[in-house]
Amino acid sequence: MKNIPAWLVFASGSAFFAGATAILAKLGVEGLSSNLATFIRTAVVLLITAGLVSARSEWAWPAQGTGVEPLTFLVLSGVATGLSWLCYFRALQLAPVSLVAPVDKLSVAFAIVLGIVILGEPLTWQLALGALLIVAGVLVIALA
Repeated sequence: MKNIPAWLVFASGSAFFAGATAILAKLGVEGLSSNLATFIRTAVVLLITAGLVSARSEWAWPAQGTGVEPLTFLVLSGVATGLSWLCYFRALQLAPVSLVAPVDKLSVAFAIVLGIVILGEPLTWQLALGALLIVAGVLVIALA
C-alpha cells in the first residue's frame, strides 16, 4: 500500500469530525439558544487548542519575516468562522441535520471559487466538475 499523504489524513479527519459535529450540534441546540450553543462550542475549541499549543510549546510568534498581515487574516478568518457557526447552529434549530449539513458543505464550492479568484489557484476540469457535482447534490437534497 502506498503511503497516504499527511494532508489527506488530516482532511479526512476534518471531514469525519465535521460530520460528527453536525449530529452532536443538532442534539446540543435543542432547548438552548443557538448563540449560547455557539459560545459553548467556541469555548471548548479554545480550551482544546490552547492545550495543544501549550503541549507543543508553540506560543512563540516567528521573529522575522512575519508582519501584522497574517494576524489580520487570522482575525478575519475567526470572524468568518464565528459567523458561519452562528448561522449553522441557528439553521440546525430550524431544520433537520440531513438538510442543513449538505447545504453547509456548499462551503467547498465557495472555497474552490475563492481559491481561484483570490489566490490564483488553477481551475482544472476535475475541479470544476467536482464543484458542480457538489452544487448539484446540494440542490437535489435541499429542493426535495
